Amino acid sequence: MIDFEDRRQLERAKLFANISLESIEHLFEHCRRVNLKRGEHLLEAGAANNHLYLILDGELRVYPADSSLPEHAVFGDGDCVGEMSLLDRQSASALILAAKDTRLVAIPHEVLWSMVDCSHGVARHLLAIMAGRMRDDNLALVASQNQSLEFEQATSVDALTGVHNRRWLLETYPRAIARCERDGEPLSMVIADIDLFKHFNDRFGHLAGDAVLRRVARKLADGLRAQDLIARYGGEEFLILLPHSGLDEALLIAERLRGLVAAGCGLDTDEGVQSATISCGVAQMAPGESLEGLTFRTDAALRRAKENGRDRVETAE
Repeated sequence: MIDFEDRRQLERAKLFANISLESIEHLFEHCRRVNLKRGEHLLEAGAANNHLYLILDGELRVYPADSSLPEHAVFGDGDCVGEMSLLDRQSASALILAAKDTRLVAIPHEVLWSMVDCSHGVARHLLAIMAGRMRDDNLALVASQNQSLEFEQATSVDALTGVHNRRWLLETYPRAIARCERDGEPLSMVIADIDLFKHFNDRFGHLAGDAVLRRVARKLADGLRAQDLIARYGGEEFLILLPHSGLDEALLIAERLRGLVAAGCGLDTDEGVQSATISCGVAQMAPGESLEGLTFRTDAALRRAKENGRDRVETAE
């Protein structure tokens, strides 16, 4: 039964805040008190629910599946739970348990609707409670999506250079190639490799080598167009895809990148400023060619650039 003290606490509940209970007082005769011990379950995911539960005092925690997962929400004095499954007549979607000894009032489904009919204030508060829950759920969903995006970005970006890594390359480049083939557009590839990088590392140390890698990667990325794709292919090698670009345009882009690196990627050392240069191989995709085939031909052009003196651009044709 609901006693006088319970009713005083109900007046402070969010559902009945600042409204007179006189018009609905007779309906409390059909409600009952529920006492939960700490750890006891009020609702379980998939269970039928026919009540709205108002917390007189205590604490309830909501879990998406089971209590081994982080809680989704925490409710205390004056809050209510169970309204969503009650109103949409679906099973409970979460586990709700008492975090400590808790006293509640259970309002049956039909009694709740009678309260709404008798009091516009109850209707407004119920609507506000549901809107708040949906807003909180939306915010939690956005936060979860942002975390997923951050994780996805972390797994697709090279930690040292800040450009995309080989894993991202293998997922993204085939799609770009397929789009150009479908649209009948040319596509070219550039492989840029830092010249004599191993000797630089051996002479000045890996920290200096890392600094050069970061500078070259930034200079290459800044020198590309919005539609171009760059990834660190491995070691000191960068693989660049140029959609909508034939061989002539790709040669101009590769030559510009080579000049940008030669002019702006030097590093101060104990022996003075040490310049960094790149060699580039360039190839245009042939009809029906795979990513592996295009990469193989571009890499052959890169080797020729190395053999012909470095700090230069060569084509596969």
